[in-house]
Amino acid sequence: MIPVISTIPVVQLASGDRLSLQVYQFRGAVPGKKAYIQSNLHGAEISGNAVIHQLIQLLMSLDSDRLIGEIWLVPVCNPVGVNVRSHHFSPGRYNHYDGADWNRIFWDFEKAGEDIQAFAKSQIDRDADTIKCNYRKEIALSFAKQLAKINAPSCRPYNEIYRYKLQSLCLDADYVLDLHSSTNQAVDYIYCFSSRQESAKAFLLDRGIVFDEYDGDAFDEAFLKPWLALEKSLAELGSAIVFDVEAWTLELGSGMQMNPESVSKGLRGIKNYLASKGLLKIEGFPLPETAAHPIILTDKKSVHKYYSPAGGMIQGRVQLGSFVKEGDRLYQILSFNKNGELPSLVEVCAESDVFVFDVSTNQSANQGEYVLSVLVRSRDFSPRIDAD
Repeated sequence: MIPVISTIPVVQLASGDRLSLQVYQFRGAVPGKKAYIQSNLHGAEISGNAVIHQLIQLLMSLDSDRLIGEIWLVPVCNPVGVNVRSHHFSPGRYNHYDGADWNRIFWDFEKAGEDIQAFAKSQIDRDADTIKCNYRKEIALSFAKQLAKINAPSCRPYNEIYRYKLQSLCLDADYVLDLHSSTNQAVDYIYCFSSRQESAKAFLLDRGIVFDEYDGDAFDEAFLKPWLALEKSLAELGSAIVFDVEAWTLELGSGMQMNPESVSKGLRGIKNYLASKGLLKIEGFPLPETAAHPIILTDKKSVHKYYSPAGGMIQGRVQLGSFVKEGDRLYQILSFNKNGELPSLVEVCAESDVFVFDVSTNQSANQGEYVLSVLVRSRDFSPRIDAD
């Protein structure tokens, strides 16, 4: 297959130069569902770009009858964030103009004030496919109002211009995959919604974090939250419909790196997921072990961050991916002082049994700065017994 390649201008700089998005659209011989996959929403989180490159190569090697539906791929989806530099480092998590997190700016149909309950009542006697089609039209009509504001003489801030361009690519998608990495150093895992856990197995990752609450500002949340709200309204009216609409955030390794193992896991999982959903017909996929894949899912409220109790240098920190028992050491702070005393070692121990899944890149910390993140407790979503 040969993709349709589109270049979409996003912002004109003071110099006159323009920053753009590039979209690779693969369409199969037979119409079907749409998968939308993007990477690098946070500037330092680059591993998803390698995954998308390999997906492009894979799809170009296939005949069009191997794809049922369409797949849209958007690498380096945040050109402003990607281009931010501080010495040798690539931050790009926050908009340097207003300080907002690039993944907390997105438009949410539910927050737009639309009456989802009234829509559900108007559709209660219709089948799921008809409701889905009609709801997409409602979302599109509401979203289109944003363009009028952008085109007004007063215009809108850049983050609203940017989000409009990016979200317009996926409003009609069935499956949205947002590829991230840790800003620091982390294991590979996935974020998922509580009503979609079964599908999480298809990504073949060991760990997942389940949203127990969300505000709709993140990219995956803004896409799926309106559909979850509609399902809830229909259920209250006695219609237990679950739409085949899903959104995922894959966290593939560490920031500022394209770790080959994380890239390989991401590519394998996405291939397996797309095959499981019937979009891709490729030999060996979906893997037969998918249904029994042992993924350990943890509620998001069980994520706990540790901040440095003193200024100094981090040493003796446990390895990423370690299980640590309550009371055992997580790390030490080599703390210097200006009191005429010798340097001291500050021991930081686990407050409970934990799994360490994210650690800071910098091993120098001021008091109150981030050091690591842990999963406090987990619940199995498979036959596997978790050691923590």
